[in-house]
Amino acid sequence: QVQLVESGGGLVQPGDSLTLACVLSGGTFSDYAMAWYRRPPEKDRQMVAFIPAVGDHIKYTDSVKDRFIISRDNDKNTVYLQMNDLKPEDTAVYYCYSRYGSTTTWGQGTQVTVSS
Repeated sequence: QVQLVESGGGLVQPGDSLTLACVLSGGTFSDYAMAWYRRPPEKDRQMVAFIPAVGDHIKYTDSVKDRFIISRDNDKNTVYLQMNDLKPEDTAVYYCYSRYGSTTTWGQGTQVTVSS
């Protein structure tokens, strides 16, 4: 059974950078498309960034383009989300997501709070 474990959340100030990591276990990581979602306070969960299993069709939601970078290290079974120039509106619980065929898995989430 696939499991996802996120790390790297925390409290930062506006303009700071933070990198989230998500480790996949129980499956062959290189087979999985990966994504980061977030749920801001009192809002619905939204996709932040997506990286396919193969190829370079990476996608970002408009509000994080040019600030966030998603990447993956297949040797470490890990997907990263590098977040730069963080803004208060980036405050949310961030979730890791994996997909292989019709099988999807969510991580438990990690809190990111951007506040002065």
